[in-house]
Amino acid sequence: HSAATMLELGHAWIASPARVEAHILAVHGRDKLDDARAQGRGVIVLAPHFGNWEVLNFWLSSHFPFTAMYEPPKIADLEPIIRHGRERMGASLVPTNSRGVAALLKALKRSEAIGILPDQEPDWGSGVFAPFFERPAYTATLLPKLVARTQARVVTGMALRVPGKGFVIHFLDADERVYSEDDATSATGVNASVEASIALDPAQYQWEYKRYRKVVEEAEGVANASDYRLY
Repeated sequence: HSAATMLELGHAWIASPARVEAHILAVHGRDKLDDARAQGRGVIVLAPHFGNWEVLNFWLSSHFPFTAMYEPPKIADLEPIIRHGRERMGASLVPTNSRGVAALLKALKRSEAIGILPDQEPDWGSGVFAPFFERPAYTATLLPKLVARTQARVVTGMALRVPGKGFVIHFLDADERVYSEDDATSATGVNASVEASIALDPAQYQWEYKRYRKVVEEAEGVANASDYRLY
């Protein structure tokens, strides 16, 4: 499935919009986004490295005002290709810094949708340890800050591959703990939400993605080590 995702990038980024849309066979849970926006609330879509997240980006930016953080690739020549592919349906890509966070907040306050990669390991000082499949994983704490300031609704989103046919998009309600103002509780809810989405088809998760590079013992060697606790 990881190889299939790589081979599908050209389809998601370059193929005609009509062709990509034709390969999206069904969308389950769209009402969760529509209902939130009808209530004047933004939507935070947790999009793990699961299925084909580029197809998910295509669909979201085709149907909603959509903003997501973006970090340029290490290979500079790929940057214009990736940026064009992700922005061509209207998505707004913002940097992974304070300016980008400010843009996410503004989008949510406009009752728009934003995307967050919930399984991306943050830098020291921007996360807490929370269980992911019963192992401590250093997890970002951006989500509770966004929720507290905007009252946004949180869902997980994924485009699952139907071999030989196309994709089915699913939106699931996030674990209720994501709405906690406590960073550790919210991070635990984020990881539980990712686990619940993976249960739909475990083979399509990018298991080689390094979720456990940071370990609890390393926290003792960084500044303010008392802030890093295992929950």
